[in-house]
Parts: sequence; C-alpha cells; structure tokens
Amino acid sequence: MADYIVQLSDQVANQIAAGEVVGRPASVVKELVENAVDAGATDIVVFVKDAGRTLIQVIDNGKGMSEENARKCFLRHATSKITSADDLLTLMTKGFRGEALASISAISHVELKTRETGSELGLKMDVTGDEFTDSEPVSCAEGSSFSVKNLFFNVPARRNFLKSDQVEVRHIVDEFQRIAMAHPQLSFRLQSNGNDLFNLKPGTLRQRVVAIFGVKHDERLVPIDEETDVVKISGFVGKPAFARRTRGEQFLFVNGRFIKHPLMHRAIMKAYEGVLTPGNYPLYTIFLEVDPSKVDVNIHPTKMEAKFEEDQIIFAFLRSAIKRGLGQHNVSPSLDFESELSISIDDLPQGKFVSEPHVQVNTDYNPFLSSPSEKQPEHHQTSSPYRKSPSPIPKDIDALYNTHAFDVSEPEQESPLNEIAEGTTALNFDDIFQLKSKYIVTSKDDVLLIIDVKRAHERILYEGFLNAGRGGEKEVAQRLLFPEPVVLSRADMDLLLGAADVLKIFGLVIAKSPSGGLEVLAVPSGMADKLQNCIDSVLEAIQDGTWTDVEGRRESLAKVWAESSAVHKKVTLNKEEMVNLVDRLFDCESPGIDARGRAVYTNITVDHIESKLK
Repeated sequence: MADYIVQLSDQVANQIAAGEVVGRPASVVKELVENAVDAGATDIVVFVKDAGRTLIQVIDNGKGMSEENARKCFLRHATSKITSADDLLTLMTKGFRGEALASISAISHVELKTRETGSELGLKMDVTGDEFTDSEPVSCAEGSSFSVKNLFFNVPARRNFLKSDQVEVRHIVDEFQRIAMAHPQLSFRLQSNGNDLFNLKPGTLRQRVVAIFGVKHDERLVPIDEETDVVKISGFVGKPAFARRTRGEQFLFVNGRFIKHPLMHRAIMKAYEGVLTPGNYPLYTIFLEVDPSKVDVNIHPTKMEAKFEEDQIIFAFLRSAIKRGLGQHNVSPSLDFESELSISIDDLPQGKFVSEPHVQVNTDYNPFLSSPSEKQPEHHQTSSPYRKSPSPIPKDIDALYNTHAFDVSEPEQESPLNEIAEGTTALNFDDIFQLKSKYIVTSKDDVLLIIDVKRAHERILYEGFLNAGRGGEKEVAQRLLFPEPVVLSRADMDLLLGAADVLKIFGLVIAKSPSGGLEVLAVPSGMADKLQNCIDSVLEAIQDGTWTDVEGRRESLAKVWAESSAVHKKVTLNKEEMVNLVDRLFDCESPGIDARGRAVYTNITVDHIESKLK
C-alpha cells in the first residue's frame, strides 16, 4: 500500500498556522507592535492603508537586529524570548511562540529595514510567501521597520472574508488601544490612509486613558490600588453614573498583557452590585501583577486567555479592591462589617396586653370604579380589538406621564393574550385602574387584562419609528439651539459618521465639528435629554451584527429609539391617559410583544380566580 501520510512543507504549514495567528489585519498590527515593545522601543509608529489590505507598516526605535538575527526571525519557532520550557514560568514579554513573523510572511509581501544599536549600516530584506527574495545593506535609523503589503495575496478565500474597511480599521484601533493602554510610558502613533487617528505622548496611565477616550473621562475615573502576597491590583474603574450599555472601554491586563477573563469580569461586576443600573457596564482599566509561575498565558495563539493558579483568591481581592475604591470616593456607601446590626424593641410594660389594631374600612369603596368626582364619558367605543394602521406618535411623548415610583411585585402568572387583539368585543374601559404605578388593569368579558405600561409604550413607539423610516419618510427632528458635542473614541466616531445618512432619516443629525470631533445638530422629537443613551444604543446596534441591510438598520434604530424614549420609571396615569395608551397599543400590528420580544400584557380568567377561591 502506498504511503498516504506526508509531511507538509514549511510554506503550507506556515499558511495553516497563519489561520490561527493572523485572522485579520488587526492581528498583524498586534504582533508587530508587541514585538516592538519587546525590542525595547520607546517610540512606535503604525501606518495602515486600505484598512491593512494594502499596507501595514510598524516603525520602532528599538534595539534592531543583525543580518543573522533578521533572517532567523522569519523562521518557524524562532524567538529571542525563551530558550527552554522553564522560561515560561518567568515570562514577562508579549511574544514567545516564534510563530508570528513566519505566519505573516507566508501570506504577504514583507519588507524589513533594521539597524542594530551601534551599527553604522542597516539591512533591507524582502520576504514573499515565506521565501527570501532580496537582501542588501541600507542607511536607516536604529530600530526596525516592518512593512506588510498585500495581505492574503496568496490566500484569496481569506481575503474575501474580511469585512468593510470601517470594521477592519475598528479592529486595528482596538488592538492599538490595548497595547497603548498597557504601556503609557511609551509614545504611540496610529495613522490610517494619511490621517492621524492617535498621537499619544508618554505619560501616566490616567493621562493615557484621557488621551484615548477624551477629557471628560478624567472626572469619571476612580483609582484603585491594592497589594497582597498573591496579586497587586492597580488602575481605574468608572463611576457608576457614567456606565454605558456597551463594553468597549473595559481593559484587563495581567503582567502587562491584555486578556479576556470571564471570572475576573464577574468579580468587577459583583463589586458594582447595588450601584449600577442593570444592563449597563462600567468602564475599567485594571492591571493585575501576578507571579508569572502562577499564571499560564500559553493557552491560545492570540495569548488573550489566561489561567490563574489562585483564581478564586484573586477574584475576592479584585472585588474587594474595587468596592473599597468606590466607597472611598463616595460613589457607594461604605459598610462596617465589624459592627453588628440590632433592632431596638421597647419592653412591653407589665400589665399591658397586645390588642388588635383598629382599621377603619370604607365599605362603599370599589377599586374597579372611578372616583365620584371624576367625570365619566357617556360612551367610549375603542378600536382596540381590531388591527389598523399605527397611530401617529404624539409630539410630546413625555407629557403623558408624571414620574411617581413605588415598589411592585411581578404578576404570579404571565402569558401573552392573543385573543384580546383578535377578539370582536371592545375592552371595558368603565373598569380601568392602575396597579402600583406600573400596570394598567382592565377587563374584557370574563378576562382580567394586565398591561405593562413601559412595554406598551415601547411597542407603540417602536412601530411608529419603524414606519417613519420606511418609504424615505423622515421622523420629525428637534433641532438643537446649539450643537451638542459628543465625546467618543475615534473608532466610535467613524462608525457613527458612516451611518449618518440612515440616522438622519430617524431624526438624528450628526456632523464633524470644526475641531475634528463629533457634534449633534438635531435629535428625534422628545429625545434631547436622552442623547447619550441614544448614541450608546446606536453604537451597540452597529457592533452587534444587526447593521447589515437596510431593513436590519431600520429595525435596529427603531428598537433603539423606542427603548430610549419609552418611560423608564413607574408612572401615575389618569383615566384618560390609560385609555389612550391602551387604545394606541391595540392599534399596533403586534400589540402582544415589546421591541425586545417580551410579553406586553397577561391575563387572569374568571375560572382561574374561582379556582383560587374554592
């Protein structure tokens, strides 16, 4: 039988390895910039063209390489970081596998210019598809310059999987920010198609955070600092008031390396319990310094995962450090765990007995009837059981409600009541009232209908905004007296500007400010005070993959607008407002669910009530 197991050539093996190491242009930026940091560079410049498809160039002022080392660096498993497996126990450098340059050169044209510290001349070397094609001495600055051209030129299928330039640049920015955040003492610059995206000068960590995310972040930061025998914790967390609905500004580093660790993220979120609105995420830039022998980063080729030997202990220390930091800066109340809480109850005097309290009862009161002073309409014929074209959105949404908060329990039984929307008998608005400022209760035949006010309002707004975006019809916009500046990262700003035409249809008008930032010129009617929440939600929709086609964008924005505009507090409504809201709800095409697919109303039948009272 013929031999059918063959050893792959180095070129094929490198192309396969490149599938793990080089997933997109951002992977090349990450590997080259990390190499520059490991080479002792203090000034690192990154140039990209066409989102890295045409060119990625990284220039550093590190120690450079000799000709022999320059040739070796492109070989598989060639590295200057370790010499034996034992070195992994003391590893503090970014790279160590010796795979990156071999993988990159296997799928691109690479030009290297390098001059070793103390040498008079440098070296220029060309590597194409894993083969050395040219080498000659040149005059160049100390350090190294890697130019990666025509990425995936020999793997067209991989090139076709790349996303739009906007998406790929965002991934490049993400990788750049992570490394720049980890090394605030170094100078970094990122340029895309001739435009400077970042020009970061050396400074403190706080200065680096502000330089990347804007001056408004300075007031949002709470420092944390904790040192134990197991871990040293330092960095900043954000004040709960400035939490956002996206996770784009969360950075966790272990020994200077950016990682993603679900357990440590959970520790951070646990520290915010009770002070953070559900669904929001705090910003944080946290550094953990751990004994290298007690953390393993050799798990995945991207080196973005880690395993801790004492993860539960670090979890507890991290949560405690953040809670203490928030408490010291009066963000949340500090708890005294050493003091005991007790309830003081006076002793009952001798000779006294406990008597049943007297409660005055109004026997004429009926919760299903309105107060005598309220004027009742002689007859109200509702269109709620029938599906018609959606009602227009009121000009002043907030005018319907007055904020009034009470605690409320969820209904014991909850199920969508489709028959209400499809029935032929009108709802009975003679018996309508509000429960705990959150639910509207009314009846139809032998069914008690319970409607969630917020979800009903959200459904009404969702269908109104959805129809406003169809057929080129524009939503009514509220032009601001003065343009409102919005502080965003460069990548987020580019995402919004790329969606400006679609956003304009829905009433959100944005433009570049004279200073190069972003400003809002107009907002959808009634949303001027919810601008930041709106911007965050739009960015979340763009990033979560629903921004792919026209209908997807329309639905995403309608959902964003509805969730942002809907009442978020328990509200007290009068009878006219309750009737109006219910009427408009059942004018919707799908009154049974809100914008996120949750049930808007539930029911309790007479049979169910009678079964409970047997």
